[in-house]
Amino acid sequence: MTGPTICLWFDGKAEEAARFYEATVPGTRVTAVRRAPVDYPAGKAGDVLTVEFAICDTAFVALNGGPGTPFTNAVSIQIDTADQAETDRLWHALCADGGEPVACGWLKDRYGLSWQVIPRQLTEGMNNPDPAVAARVMDAMMTMVRIDVAAIGRAAAGQPE
Repeated sequence: MTGPTICLWFDGKAEEAARFYEATVPGTRVTAVRRAPVDYPAGKAGDVLTVEFAICDTAFVALNGGPGTPFTNAVSIQIDTADQAETDRLWHALCADGGEPVACGWLKDRYGLSWQVIPRQLTEGMNNPDPAVAARVMDAMMTMVRIDVAAIGRAAAGQPE
């Protein structure tokens, strides 16, 4: 048995989305594009039915399942970033062309899929063994939409804004 594969339901844009993620998120690669052998409710024989891809070795399949099943915030993909530059690049790329910021590092991309773009400094601060540091970092994060690494650092150090 192989590990689990996460299936994401798209309305006809499975390949477009997978190619966008491949071009945007480091460590992402499209591994297969599968076409429908026969007509199906959301398409015709020969249409792209599924696209297999991986994000940092986590397997996904994008399914062109048709309309009526939008993504919700109940499922998101969390991306760990090294610094502010990587956070900003991913944030702006994933929000581009119809995506939208949400809060606390969360956003929705142009396909409606939720992402969390989380700098390592935030994770480290939230998991600091000193509860006062962790609380200050969390309080700072709660005021942010896109995570500001410098502000997280100031909060961890107990420095005022």
